[in-house]
Amino acid sequence: MLTEERHQAILRLLDQQSVVKSQELSTLLNASESTIRRDLQELEDADLLERVHGGAKRILNLGFEQDMTEKSVKNTQKKQAIAKLATTYVHDGDVIYLDAGSTTLEMLPFLIGKNITVVTNSVHHAAKLGDLNINTIILGGLLKLSTKAIVGSTGMEQLSHFRFNKVFMGMNGVHLEFGLTTPDPEEAALKRLAITQAEEAYVLIDQTKLNKVTFTKVTELEDVIILTDECSTELLEQFQKKTTIKEAVK
Repeated sequence: MLTEERHQAILRLLDQQSVVKSQELSTLLNASESTIRRDLQELEDADLLERVHGGAKRILNLGFEQDMTEKSVKNTQKKQAIAKLATTYVHDGDVIYLDAGSTTLEMLPFLIGKNITVVTNSVHHAAKLGDLNINTIILGGLLKLSTKAIVGSTGMEQLSHFRFNKVFMGMNGVHLEFGLTTPDPEEAALKRLAITQAEEAYVLIDQTKLNKVTFTKVTELEDVIILTDECSTELLEQFQKKTTIKEAVK
């Protein structure tokens, strides 16, 4: 097994059980314990896990959030595949909500030609939607500089008067036990309200967000449909006990 393949296998196992033992990894990956120790050191150096006595544990960056520029250049092909899947659920006459996020941003080209109305809390999304001649309403309020998202009480008040056929949003963590989470409490409140105002709510995430937890809970798994690029068979079976999960790749 190649080094990269072992690293991915270790991270997938950590996603599932939070803590792994070196001896267990050695057996599962058919590698010597010295090789596993070297793998764990390399992954720790990359801030992807924390080594502990006899193994490693997952790092929970509960309050960390990348800015929009950093997000938009990561996993682009996977995000486009998820976005394309998401737009298959959008039909003429729909009123939809798109929250600020790099994956929902990838939906915009696939919306061209659809007779819809879009409500968004993203300045970036609103500008591009206007360029595409799509009917757009942007929420007012405080601009969060890192993500170019509108947050705060003004946007919440405006959003409370709207109803949607569908909402589409990103999320920083989707966990079997802790549900949907995001680092910013104000963004979490806006996401939560949008979900309650919709007939159907879709969460767009790539597989790296599965079984991750961040600071603020948004809602339960049961309240949304998850759209992702792909998911391991074991994890897919666990999530399907609580929610609907659709894959863009398989």
